[in-house]
Amino acid sequence: MLLRGSCHCGAVAFTLKSTTPYPYMRCYCSICRKTDGGGGYAINIMGEAATLKVKGKAAISIYRARLGSGKSKKTSTGRRHFCSHCGSALWVADPRWPEWVYPFASAIDTKLPLPPQHCNIMLDFAAPWSDIAKAGRKNIAFARYPDEGILEWHKKRGLLTG
Repeated sequence: MLLRGSCHCGAVAFTLKSTTPYPYMRCYCSICRKTDGGGGYAINIMGEAATLKVKGKAAISIYRARLGSGKSKKTSTGRRHFCSHCGSALWVADPRWPEWVYPFASAIDTKLPLPPQHCNIMLDFAAPWSDIAKAGRKNIAFARYPDEGILEWHKKRGLLTG
């Protein structure tokens, strides 16, 4: 599926191919909450890095989150790309997985399919005011990261797109 995305002010537009376009995983960590906002979480989907085409590259800035505290503080390998004009979160890329790009569902303009369930992750770090759906068949909860990644989640449910 070809995904088209952009920032709010229009300075950046991008396209990429994805076989995993269902926006099902809501991350409640402080990094996602503070850099992408929304309902106290951010949703990433996954696309093929080799297909990423960007217009307005000069307007893109990159943020690498700080992890840990005190002497154990380090910088994340993940690069969060955002528009330097309007602040819109666009995508995350990480050199540990160079074949993938993780666009924020909030930046995608293409109509995305409705997921059959949601995975609420990193709940150990959720803000107390977050309205987290009760766990059940349509909502699965994880204190940290689930063992099942984006590709596996789509495969297991027969949701990979061509």
